[in-house]
Amino acid sequence: MNPGAFSLSRPFKRGLMMLADGGLILLSLWLSLILVSPEFFTLHQLNTYALLFVLSAVCSVVVFYKAGLYRTVLLYMGIQSGLVIFKGVTISTLLTALIVYLTDALTFPGQAIVVFWMTALLTVGGLRFASKLVMQNLLHNFRPREPVVIYGAGSSGMQLVAALNNGEQYLPVAFVDDNEAVVGNTVHGIRVYPAASLRELIDNYSVRQILLAMPSATHAERKQILGNLERYSVHVRTVPDMFDILSGKVGVDEIRDIDIEDLLGRDIVPPDPQLMGACIRDSNVLITGAGGSIGSELCRQIIKLKPNMMVLYDNSEYGLYTIESELKELQKVIEHGRDTKIIAMLGSVRNQAQVENALRKFSIRTVYHAAAYKQVPMVEKNIVEGVQNNVFGTCVLARAADKFQVEHFVFISTDKAVRPANIMGATKRFAEQILQSLSASGSRTRFSMVRFGNVLGSSGSVVPLFRRQIAHGGPVTVTHSEVTRYFMTVQEAAQLVIQAGSMASGGDVFVLDMHEPVRIVDLAKKMIHLMGYIIKDERTPNGDIAIEYTGLRPGEKLYEELLIGEQVTGTDHPKIMRAEEDCLSWEELQALLKRLEQSCAVLDPQQIREVLSEAIGGFISKESAHDPLLEAQQAAQLAEKSEDNKVLPLFKSGGI
Repeated sequence: MNPGAFSLSRPFKRGLMMLADGGLILLSLWLSLILVSPEFFTLHQLNTYALLFVLSAVCSVVVFYKAGLYRTVLLYMGIQSGLVIFKGVTISTLLTALIVYLTDALTFPGQAIVVFWMTALLTVGGLRFASKLVMQNLLHNFRPREPVVIYGAGSSGMQLVAALNNGEQYLPVAFVDDNEAVVGNTVHGIRVYPAASLRELIDNYSVRQILLAMPSATHAERKQILGNLERYSVHVRTVPDMFDILSGKVGVDEIRDIDIEDLLGRDIVPPDPQLMGACIRDSNVLITGAGGSIGSELCRQIIKLKPNMMVLYDNSEYGLYTIESELKELQKVIEHGRDTKIIAMLGSVRNQAQVENALRKFSIRTVYHAAAYKQVPMVEKNIVEGVQNNVFGTCVLARAADKFQVEHFVFISTDKAVRPANIMGATKRFAEQILQSLSASGSRTRFSMVRFGNVLGSSGSVVPLFRRQIAHGGPVTVTHSEVTRYFMTVQEAAQLVIQAGSMASGGDVFVLDMHEPVRIVDLAKKMIHLMGYIIKDERTPNGDIAIEYTGLRPGEKLYEELLIGEQVTGTDHPKIMRAEEDCLSWEELQALLKRLEQSCAVLDPQQIREVLSEAIGGFISKESAHDPLLEAQQAAQLAEKSEDNKVLPLFKSGGI
């Protein structure tokens, strides 16, 4: 049954409520006289007060109507409705006192006015709240709700209980909180328990879901709580963060799955406003790959920094249309003082004429180059196209920026460019060297590269893949039991890219603090547990979701690195480091570029590998699929990691 089952037409229901309120006012007046002076008031004296009774009832109904009491839906009445009732009854009482005075009803006892106010509050308000409880019970009896435990008995938890009680899906049965000061209290009729009571609560109430109502908690705090909840076979979900609630984007009752950021426990350092705006404010900015995961987030961050013009450049028609539409909507709610001009350009970065025309025509000051093919297996199967886009596209854009004296050129790189084991990583490292060499040759453009790992939520990210696999009953596929990856949110990555570019002096290789690397299989296990399932393996053959190891894909490494050498220094930002790395001269690169171009022209992947191998130290020119040499190299790297952990802990809190 739903609320519609109680529905008649709105005018009819409003009329019924008016009649009921008129009768309740008459009853309240009669009771007030009986209670104050029972020996004085008798039934034969009703005629004396008939006019008073009628006028009081009519005036009260008019007051209630004007106060908006008849616009309230009984099923969803709350504190605000109670205030409206209080206001309406108070005004009604004052009007009744005025009528007594004007009709000269001197025999009407004055104390009865006060009693009338109290009885009217009880009857008018009580009837409504009693009706609400009856309707809720009827609804819940027809449609049983799922029992849930709410973790967090603060203001968000209380709002969540109120929202769930008005809904039809969840029945809050208990609060859990780590604050000993609130344990044992009762909030909205629900008792607050310590976290140690969770097992008992889950068993007693047959709880299958725990709802986190802690939107103000840091990711580190939420990670600790989730670690404790992982042992229970319940689905852990959460309400949105406080910023989204206060901004009106979502309501506190919007329940969703746990964010991966909570599992990683990584808290974002607030961006430095001066670094954020240095290359952007009042400038003309071009973003390549604007429709992609990183590019689109760069666009969202950049438009908030008041650029004069944004040129969105992408070869995907749909991606370009989507980000252009989003930015135009976003611009409506940003207080700029003036609007940023948004220009969408469809094209490839390999198109020299178009690229040069864009830089010249729009007087571009800053370029953020995010256009790239980045999926390792896909680039491994399409080597020629990967090289042409990632290497030659970067070369065309960089030389055009140098030609038209663009001030800042920020290249989005990857941790896979470090000692690459795949074509994608090799092309990105080659592109880095192009920018380093152009800078070393005396270019007035400040070329910089920003290197980081996996971005959460980007196209091809493992997290949404795991969610889909778990939702379909598994199995969850992991390439290797020891594979590890760095993770960062797309918002933090974009902000750090912008700030790093502002600190560039020319030829800089910036490395972002990716925190600690995460074992992918551990991530998969956490997601399975926190979505309420049991892992199916040898120890639990009757479990729900199995994990299958598919083997490393062509060109895939067990773990990624962020630095080629060991020379790294800090910057003005605690999450950004500057690496000192060798590169080839522009003359050497030109010769290699010519050979690489010839290899692409004849579609010779092996020859392409050989050229990349000459340009990039450590890159294996042989095809990587089932390559014994690559497997041996990765085994050695894994052993080195486990023995002395020299590479991974480059960044610690407070520095290196």
